[in-house]
Amino acid sequence: MELEIIVVDFISIVLQIYSYLIIGYVLLSWFPNARESFIGQFLGKIVEPYIGIFRRFIPPIGGVLDLSPIIALLALNFVTRGLIAVVMFLL
Repeated sequence: MELEIIVVDFISIVLQIYSYLIIGYVLLSWFPNARESFIGQFLGKIVEPYIGIFRRFIPPIGGVLDLSPIIALLALNFVTRGLIAVVMFLL
């Protein structure tokens, strides 16, 4: 029972941090040249590979509004819940 709690907490924390990184990367797009800063480039290296998967299938609306980060966050939430359910089932 103790191992189950540790594993579930670890999965939850890691994926929650990744969600915050995605949100931070999206918020940087509101500020001019923020993505070219050190933090913006760092977040881009971590977040872009994941968001890029969704950008291939979801084009920007009107060429401006990119909904792929929202879909990516929803998918990450479902994956988190699925992993937690699998871990709880197996342990």
